[in-house]
Amino acid sequence: MADWNLLGKLLESAQEHSTVVGKVWLTVLFIFRILVLGAAAEKVWGDEQSSFTCDTKQPGCQNVCYDTTFPISHIRFWVMQIIFVSTPTLIYLGHILHLVRMEEKEKQKQKELEDQQQVFCHKDKKPSVKDKQGHARLQGALLRTYVFNIIFKTLFEVAFIVAQYFLYGFELKAMYTCDRWPCPNMVNCYISRPTEKTIFILFMLAVNFKTELNFSLIQVTSSFSELKCQIFLPLKTLRPDEQNQPFGIYLPG
Repeated sequence: MADWNLLGKLLESAQEHSTVVGKVWLTVLFIFRILVLGAAAEKVWGDEQSSFTCDTKQPGCQNVCYDTTFPISHIRFWVMQIIFVSTPTLIYLGHILHLVRMEEKEKQKQKELEDQQQVFCHKDKKPSVKDKQGHARLQGALLRTYVFNIIFKTLFEVAFIVAQYFLYGFELKAMYTCDRWPCPNMVNCYISRPTEKTIFILFMLAVNFKTELNFSLIQVTSSFSELKCQIFLPLKTLRPDEQNQPFGIYLPG
């Protein structure tokens, strides 16, 4: 199994700037997917190709039948799924780091300007990227990135579930038939531990449906509510004569 340390550290950094639901999502991702995949599932599929046998000795027949039955290994498929589902979160983390870096540069530039002119330049302060606890504020462009992060995570989850259904189905049979060349005729091929592998497949699907998609739906709902408040709340606080003016401009009467 690949080394998950780097991905784990990056997702841990993203967890510091996530909502409560987002933190639960990351915990579930690690415990029920990455750890199970690394500790148990790989051992179950460890003999996947070596134990795939067909009732023929024709050279090459067994290899092409295995390729037909399993276009991609379940383990590699799930690794790809975790990487794709984690990518939007890593992009969200990159946006946070970019905003923090830009804020630090702006503060440094302002300090140098004040030192050169030896005067205090009063400037309207932008809200800090981080709150008092050091967590990123979900507002403006960052909130939109967070919403897109959740949407794309959900889309990737659905896409991989559909892809898994069309590639293998949700249940493994003990015997598969194959008639690809160079097989001399229709041959029967057998896999090892089909019941145990089916249980793992159903477990991974249950994790997808019961946690990933449910948490994503809750996150999308709460994030859209926050986005709606940030857009419409300032408009409600304007005076009636201000509401008829272009946004952000006040013309005295």
